[in-house]
Amino acid sequence: MAVNPPKTKVLFSANQRLQKLKEAFIGRYEESPLFYACAPGRVNLIGEHIDYCGYAVLPMAIEQNILAAVSVNNSQTIQLANTDPKYKDFSVSASELTIDRENPQWHYYFLCGVKGVQDQLSLSSLPGIRCLVDGTIPASSGLSSSSALVCCAGLVTMETNQKAISKILLAETCAKCERYIGTEGGGMDQSISFLAEEGTAKLIEFNPLRATDVKLPDGAVFVIANSCVEMNKAASSHFNIRVVECRIATKILAKTRGLEWSGLQKLGALQIELGLSLDKMLDVVEKVFHPEPYSREEICKLLEITTEQLCNNILSANTQHVTHFKLYQRARHVYSEAARVLQFKAVCDSSPDGAVLQLGNLMNQSHASCRDSYECSCLELDQLVDICLQAGAVGSRLTGAGWGGCTVSMVPIERIDSFLRTVKEKYYMPDARRAALVKHSLFVTRPGGGAAIFTEE
Repeated sequence: MAVNPPKTKVLFSANQRLQKLKEAFIGRYEESPLFYACAPGRVNLIGEHIDYCGYAVLPMAIEQNILAAVSVNNSQTIQLANTDPKYKDFSVSASELTIDRENPQWHYYFLCGVKGVQDQLSLSSLPGIRCLVDGTIPASSGLSSSSALVCCAGLVTMETNQKAISKILLAETCAKCERYIGTEGGGMDQSISFLAEEGTAKLIEFNPLRATDVKLPDGAVFVIANSCVEMNKAASSHFNIRVVECRIATKILAKTRGLEWSGLQKLGALQIELGLSLDKMLDVVEKVFHPEPYSREEICKLLEITTEQLCNNILSANTQHVTHFKLYQRARHVYSEAARVLQFKAVCDSSPDGAVLQLGNLMNQSHASCRDSYECSCLELDQLVDICLQAGAVGSRLTGAGWGGCTVSMVPIERIDSFLRTVKEKYYMPDARRAALVKHSLFVTRPGGGAAIFTEE
């Protein structure tokens, strides 16, 4: 795999989307773009809400992406526009980048990527840019549109400053800088956006970041179905509450096992410290935690800390209001889901008879755990998963943060036509709003390539 993101010359007469974006750019700015940057969305096949706990995940890039046309000038002003009129134009001085985490607008995600790469490269000043963004990833759908926008902006900033940064460092930088907008993610979305390769899914592991090819079995395809329920991670605290619940669970488990707990933040790091298998970690969870939610008072008593220390050192800015925490359920999901990821890869590697059914079963177990233990599903996602299974999928689960967004289903090739027809009839057509969105909401997907720079041939 190449170390840096690829730079490719493209014949625009053979690429309608690039040609259209170029024309729109000229129409808006009265000059031609200097280059184009793209970053793909992703679908996570298995391994939900465990990257920020330090565990490996198994995503693939999808064909839908964020594409930006860019020109460079010496105005020191960043001008942003979007081909979708619902996203308003934005202009800001490159020397005064501020990100409003209380108001997660599309342009602030772009500025996260700019600021992240600026800080990483210690750039004292930035040139001016004009940028027109075109996205084909449905927003707030769990296919990582916001992270793809951050990654695209990071790539744009690297290129406008004529620097070379490795894919690995770009992925790590873009994962960190999304926290400027208040999302405490784990790095899966940015990693697959940069490290993806066409035709293969990837096992993404962290600390250090690395990606291993995972050959998906012949005989089945993956289908994405959007529930048409939107969930913006940065605008709600669901996501960060789960991060904090896992952090508290880590600290209490560590303390009960006699470890120095204050520096431990992740359930994965705790497992390494204890030197136990994932199965044994599940046993520890069963022994230590009760299923009832923990109050702040109980947590403070167990950790021998004050409420003030809990608020200042453990809770994040947008979880200060939370009074009860489900530690048993969250830890149980993380350790069991981490094991399912490794089982999924092992089945793909050994390709036994019945591999498709085994993988489908792991996906079904994953959804049940997301629904029951992690409580990151919703009524529509559960309904959609049920319809997908009835329609012939061997496995179906929510993908992405959840609380809305998409499902991913594994469907034997011979059933694909009837599957698509049935899901359309049962989930989309009875509802006028969904029926209007079905064309971009239900589609077969194949593993796509990673982020890249294009210039016109």
